[in-house]
Amino acid sequence: MTAGAPTLAETLTIYVAKQLRDDDVGFTGMVNGDASAMFGSAIPLAAMYHAQLTHAPNLTLLLAGWLTNPDISKLETMPDSEFKASLRDLDADALINAYPAQYRLRRGDITVGFSNGAQVDAYGNMNSVCIGPHDHPKVRLVGPIFQTEHLAFFGREIIMMPHHDRRNFVEKVDFVSAVGYPGGVAGRRELGLDVGSGPALVITPLCVFDFDLESGRMRVKSVHDGVDPAEVRASTGFELGDLSDVPVTPAPGPADLEILRTRVDPRGIMLSNANPGEAR
Repeated sequence: MTAGAPTLAETLTIYVAKQLRDDDVGFTGMVNGDASAMFGSAIPLAAMYHAQLTHAPNLTLLLAGWLTNPDISKLETMPDSEFKASLRDLDADALINAYPAQYRLRRGDITVGFSNGAQVDAYGNMNSVCIGPHDHPKVRLVGPIFQTEHLAFFGREIIMMPHHDRRNFVEKVDFVSAVGYPGGVAGRRELGLDVGSGPALVITPLCVFDFDLESGRMRVKSVHDGVDPAEVRASTGFELGDLSDVPVTPAPGPADLEILRTRVDPRGIMLSNANPGEAR
């Protein structure tokens, strides 16, 4: 067995892997920046590959929309863009040059996706467009890219937030680039969105959130080992309710950790290049 306690990145990877089903079609892209790349790309990729090797062998992994079921254990460096030669040269079931090819967004072919943004609010709405007024923003951000479709049409979305503070977790986002649960599932239905779609979890360096689907509000599902619930409350810009009975995020078992370290990320290039605990 491999030695050493699990890192936060490894704990979150196994946690995400356990959320995935054998019939899932999962999508993630390549994100830049150490903390963002860890949460937005490395953890989702490792989690989906781990699931394929364990309980979900029929899961389909779509990387950046053009690589189907790549063997990510062969990566020698973590790519910093979606069209790096190192990705092109990976063994994969298919390389698609006309994305989404057979996968149709509006009919729900993609059942789980991963995304992040600069802001997420109490109802799971996301913002990656601007901070401040749209016409005279304090900060102009990258834009929604594919985030809008993720939360509107994918079966469920796991939002991976690399930073957890009041600037990122706000009562109301400055611009809605992807819609969560305004008015709960009834509000999504009024917008013409499938009830089964939308954010399912929000994962941060401090905790895991899920949603009360009737009200649409985010709630703390678990806090990570060593994190005081008071820190989660102080770092969040909306009310969280009673946190006295919130459990600790489960630690990975030794068998899962062994598979992660020896078969998913044997070179330690996905989950060891940055410490997500520093991204708080």
